[in-house]
Amino acid sequence: MNLLFTVCARAGSKGVKNKNIREFLGYPLIYYTLSCIDLFKKKYNSEFSNIDVCISSDGDEIIKTAKDFMNDLYIIKRPDNLSQDTSSKALVIKHALNEVEKILSKRYDYIIDLDVTSPIRTIDDVYNSLDTKIKRKDLDIVFSVVDSRRNPAFNMVEGVSDGIVKKIIQSDFTARQQVKKTYDMNASIYVYSRDILVNSEFSNIFDAKCGMYKMRDTGILDIDCENDFELMSVIADYLFAKDDDLRLIKENI
Repeated sequence: MNLLFTVCARAGSKGVKNKNIREFLGYPLIYYTLSCIDLFKKKYNSEFSNIDVCISSDGDEIIKTAKDFMNDLYIIKRPDNLSQDTSSKALVIKHALNEVEKILSKRYDYIIDLDVTSPIRTIDDVYNSLDTKIKRKDLDIVFSVVDSRRNPAFNMVEGVSDGIVKKIIQSDFTARQQVKKTYDMNASIYVYSRDILVNSEFSNIFDAKCGMYKMRDTGILDIDCENDFELMSVIADYLFAKDDDLRLIKENI
């Protein structure tokens, strides 16, 4: 079984400038994702035929920083049409897969994308996400989630007009326990089957049949603005000190 890890890191971040390589608890943020992949490879190398890694980026500094940590990764220069604010992440991964398969003349079974902006994940989170996908042949994609703290049928609202708001989904529920269970996609782990990525009509994950792997609540945040960066730093500093599995990620850097 051949695995390809993709790390997608665009240079033109708006919410947090240079966030992919910005110092996070003493190291470039991207190192935490690369460290997780490195530890995964060391632990599970004998279980899979091949485990390869590529970085898709339009930024030379990002590529250099990544190569400084992990030399044996494949560089995929992202074209301009996939480097915009509105570019589809699924299409970026699809492009990376096609390019790496051309370079290596290899066919992958599963593609695992780890988002740089969600560094609070363990090796087991990655393995269990992959295992969920392997066991569910009927699914095209498995992504990570956490229990949601809000529900659109109970305590999430949208603006209507003139400062008036209403529940996103209209209902008569009066307690959180009455509503259907919901989850937050935490933008951390995505496991794709090769078949869905090479499908010419695929461009969005919800064009496919999706399943989920539930992570613990601490994995809820991803970094999208300065406040996220500050809050994630506090949470990660605490968890890296307290949790042995997470500590491994930082110590491996």
